Amino acid sequence: MRQHQETIEIGTPGKGLHGITDRVSNVVRASGITTGLAHVYCTHTSCSLAIQENADPSARADMEAWLDRLAPENDPRYTHTSEGPDDMPSHLRALVTRTCETIPVAKGRLALGRWQGLYLCEHRTSSHRRRLLVHVVGE
Repeated sequence: MRQHQETIEIGTPGKGLHGITDRVSNVVRASGITTGLAHVYCTHTSCSLAIQENADPSARADMEAWLDRLAPENDPRYTHTSEGPDDMPSHLRALVTRTCETIPVAKGRLALGRWQGLYLCEHRTSSHRRRLLVHVVGE
């Protein structure tokens, strides 16, 4: 059993679902592992990861709009607002999504379905540099 681990940095322009499939695929390819698992871990509390529809951009727009309705900005009931009106909503959106995803590796590639893509869900309004730890294990 072999292992390979890399940290990748993703610059986000602000709130939204940003495709990272290619960046993670590059790490899997560099690992030389042909059969195994790729575990992607987000080291932040105000963004998250998702495996979702990658063919029709309207699906991403609908998901982003749903998250906005679920955890709106400027809710007067929030007490954690030290970093601005998007502070607490970003944590709530991350709470209902995931901080990690594990994807099978088959024939040296991420074994995502035909219509699936891996996304970094940026929940903050302004741009950020996000770190993801990608750990690939297998043979």
